[in-house]
Amino acid sequence: MNAPPLSDRGPRRFGWPQRVFSQVLLMQLAIITGVTVLVTGLFLAPLSAQLDDEAMRRALAIAQSSAAQPGIAEDLRTTEPSALGPVQSAAEEIRRATGAEYVVVMDRRGVRWSHPEADRIGEVVSTDPGDALRGREVMEINSGTLGRSARGKVPLRGPGDEVVGAVSVGIEYDSVRARLLGAIPGLLAYAGTALAVGALAAYLISRRLQRQTHDLAFSDISALLTEREAMLHSIREGVVALDGTGRVRLLNDEAQRLLGLGPEAAGRPLEEVLDPGRTVDVLAGRVVGDDLLAVQGSRVLLANRMETDDGGAVVTLRDRTELEHLGRELDSTTGLIDALRAQDHEHANRLHTLLGLLELEMHEDAMEFVTEVVGVHRTTAEQVTEKVRDPLLAALLVGKATVAAERGVSLRLAPGTLLPDRVVDPRGLVTVVGNLVDNATDAAAGSQDARIEVGLRAEGRTVELRVRDSGPGIAPEQHASIFTEGWSTKDLPAHGKRGLGLPLVRRLAERQGGSVTVSGADGGGAVFTVVLPEALGAASPTTGGKQ
Repeated sequence: MNAPPLSDRGPRRFGWPQRVFSQVLLMQLAIITGVTVLVTGLFLAPLSAQLDDEAMRRALAIAQSSAAQPGIAEDLRTTEPSALGPVQSAAEEIRRATGAEYVVVMDRRGVRWSHPEADRIGEVVSTDPGDALRGREVMEINSGTLGRSARGKVPLRGPGDEVVGAVSVGIEYDSVRARLLGAIPGLLAYAGTALAVGALAAYLISRRLQRQTHDLAFSDISALLTEREAMLHSIREGVVALDGTGRVRLLNDEAQRLLGLGPEAAGRPLEEVLDPGRTVDVLAGRVVGDDLLAVQGSRVLLANRMETDDGGAVVTLRDRTELEHLGRELDSTTGLIDALRAQDHEHANRLHTLLGLLELEMHEDAMEFVTEVVGVHRTTAEQVTEKVRDPLLAALLVGKATVAAERGVSLRLAPGTLLPDRVVDPRGLVTVVGNLVDNATDAAAGSQDARIEVGLRAEGRTVELRVRDSGPGIAPEQHASIFTEGWSTKDLPAHGKRGLGLPLVRRLAERQGGSVTVSGADGGGAVFTVVLPEALGAASPTTGGKQ
């Protein structure tokens, strides 16, 4: 669904952006930049210490190699310090070969026997050589006559492992710093590339988010959610939203009422919260079309389903129970009006007959005629009320018998019919009987010797209803289909829907733990049997269980 047009946000101002796209993009860029700077700093800090350590170890290794040459210790004991002496020559050769800044050989007094600057030979070294002269190896970063350097000092041993001096080697610290600075451009290039890739990814993600949120601001989204909640829970239509997997995403208050569900149904599969049947098929999209009918409990629902872009759907439900009742009452009223119109003609004929008998002064024949006409109707009513003790159901059968008679159909009670006045749900039973009798009347009308037989028997608290007609009957392969919502063999009535009566009868029976079945009748027609356990209340003590 498209987002509604946004209200005017006023003049553009500088500052923190309002749209979700812009805010998310800026936050992602800030996070990426911060992480890149942090990682670069965390990499450079140990790199500097690592380069220092490598320089000191290299200086120490050169010093160890120099001290290991036996000629230097011997020359130190047998010659004098001189710019042209063998110690200076050997030290300079090592310095040039290794690239060290200096290679200084000293005696036990700390006097130099070699130095890159020859005029410093014979002078005492500028840093303390004590540790090396005491036989320990030293690595350090220190400053001397040649500036700051990474240094390695080792003892110089003569015959018998006696310390006769020391060798100090220095690596120019500027070269170490140069290596560090030389690594920075490459590191920054990698960091810049990572930052650019991260910024591009952030932009693409934000653009996708912009499309999905329709470029709304956070305040707009919050307002839309608030308005949606208020709208969903205030409208008088049921709304059920499903995700792509068939789970219930949301139900508004009206949908919970119509479907008999609670808020806990949200997040659960549709088949788990509703019993299998047409209602589930309509909600799940297995039955397609507009204004689909479904029966849930005792309610008649009208459903429309719309797919969403994410593979889910939104289903709207309207309660047509009252409308269907009104439609059925309209059908019944129309039939009653037709019956009254026919009775009006018949009554007029009877009055004319009575008038003729009186004018001919045939008074005894007139009395017999009136007695016979009144007695037929009185006998029918008395027979019904004698066997059907519930007044609501008895009145229904008397009225249905009159309407059926005007359509040329005889309605009679089956032998053995007896229903006590202990019906728990008279209105539900009236709905069941009324639907079955109406269907039987439609089926039997026009057939030879058209008749309907209604049987009501009570056994304990169970009521068994049997309605038999003389119509064409129902094919065996259709016995299961006739209880499906929307299935009908009749033409559409004025209110435009059929196929609800029998499904409603089945739901009412199942709600009381009962059942409804259909079978063929001997000699043609159909027999509908409804069994309703617990349909009668317990017998009162005053009657002793008598009916």
